[in-house]
Amino acid sequence: MAKNNCMKFHLLSFAIIFFCIVCLTYATNCREVEAPPLYHPPPVDTIAYKESNEDFTNPERGFYRYAETSAKNFESLDVNQMKEWRSLQQVNNANYKVYSTLVYRGYVLEGFTDKPLTQSFLDNVQKDFDNARAAGVKLIPRFAYTITPHSGSCNEGWVCPPYGDAPKEIVLNHISQLKPLLQKNADVIACMQLGFIGIWGENYYSDYFGDPSQNGKGKLLDKNWQDRFDVLKALLDALPKERMVQVRVPQMKQRYVYGVNAPTSAAALTEAEAFTGTDKARIGFHNDCFLASPDDYGTYNDYGNSSSGSQSALTALKSYMAEDSKYVPVGGETCDDTYSPENNCETAGHAQTEMRNLHYSFLNCAYNNDVNNDWQTDGCMDAIKKNLGYRFVLRNAIYPSSNAQAGKQISFTLNLENVGYTSPYNPRPAKLVLRNTQSSDTFSFDIDTDVRKWYSGKVSLNIKIVLPSSISQGDYNVLLFLPDASSSLASRPEYAIRFANEDVWEEETGYNKLGFKIRVE
Repeated sequence: MAKNNCMKFHLLSFAIIFFCIVCLTYATNCREVEAPPLYHPPPVDTIAYKESNEDFTNPERGFYRYAETSAKNFESLDVNQMKEWRSLQQVNNANYKVYSTLVYRGYVLEGFTDKPLTQSFLDNVQKDFDNARAAGVKLIPRFAYTITPHSGSCNEGWVCPPYGDAPKEIVLNHISQLKPLLQKNADVIACMQLGFIGIWGENYYSDYFGDPSQNGKGKLLDKNWQDRFDVLKALLDALPKERMVQVRVPQMKQRYVYGVNAPTSAAALTEAEAFTGTDKARIGFHNDCFLASPDDYGTYNDYGNSSSGSQSALTALKSYMAEDSKYVPVGGETCDDTYSPENNCETAGHAQTEMRNLHYSFLNCAYNNDVNNDWQTDGCMDAIKKNLGYRFVLRNAIYPSSNAQAGKQISFTLNLENVGYTSPYNPRPAKLVLRNTQSSDTFSFDIDTDVRKWYSGKVSLNIKIVLPSSISQGDYNVLLFLPDASSSLASRPEYAIRFANEDVWEEETGYNKLGFKIRVE
């Protein structure tokens, strides 16, 4: 009996041991399936950048220079003067200095209200474009038939009809004549203003397109709107899809897009619609009486139509413009200092707040200096000069610390911030450049991003590039390059974007040095 118990004990022990071995084997196999080896990302380093407080030039933004000429006495833009404007220069009748990469170019078409433009005039316009290109600036063109108001016994007194602009047929013919020039020279056109209609091309006091002033009907009729639409459409079609047209009042865009009965609550441009090349995406704004009165002298007025009267629409139209302007060029000038202190620096006024809310890219540096001088005196001019348009600041970069291999992928992260009032409005590539520290050979890689969507605020770029198999071994400096999109200007450093950081900008190349190296083995 004891022998049998002993055998039972041994059998039970064997069974227990066998069961434990099976369980241990199963558990081990489960661990192999359920717990794969951990992924170890390649080692990285981080570099932080120091923000610069310096004011400097950047393309298609800032304070512009004003240059007007008459068809009767044409004076071409001067290359040397425009080059000087790119450096820090005193503004006439002002207490401040500015850098300027933009030139407002006003063309007064005197003598052409009833006939085609001459070849001589067209040749002169071409010369302006050539001179702008040589000087490293861009133009904001506007055409008008008259800039001279005549006083008299009319309701407004200081400006009375006839005003001196041209009928629609003449305007459309002139735009047709200008189209080849605009297409050919779009590289040095930042954007264009609608112009043509009314004194100064401001689309207000007009003999042929409706007169919404107190001298006329005080509103625009359906036909007036349609005639204006025809001119805007012709100008949009005369320019390449990559260039935009500014209109004087936001309601002009609303009604062009949605029709003469569009309410002032009509929808603004959305991000999904922005930068798509449609007419809606290509219409911006110029306000030639910025902060001159509560409604900027009628900028935010509802001008009615054949079935409705004119009335104020300040709240609705300013709200519309605040949304729409995020994706299009906004600029203009001050015109009257009577709206003070509202047009002063904060906190007495709200000049900078208005520029940021309405996404201003540029302003006239010389008019009205009663307003602009106050910004200098009150202490906000330096901030305005730097923040008009975009201002990109590199914050930090994360990059691989291990050696890279030819033909293999490497990754970078760049964190930056746009501290300006808005983003660039024209297309522009972004490139990562590797430059050999010994041979200076460069390799350029397109970054998958749209610089126009680097809106005010933080921007993070996750960049992946594949090194060419032909790249030689050695150390490579890493640089960021935002050149002009036009092949004619792509290699010109004057047209590349500079970041607002210390020890980053390479003036001779237009590159921004990222301050670290990659070793290729």
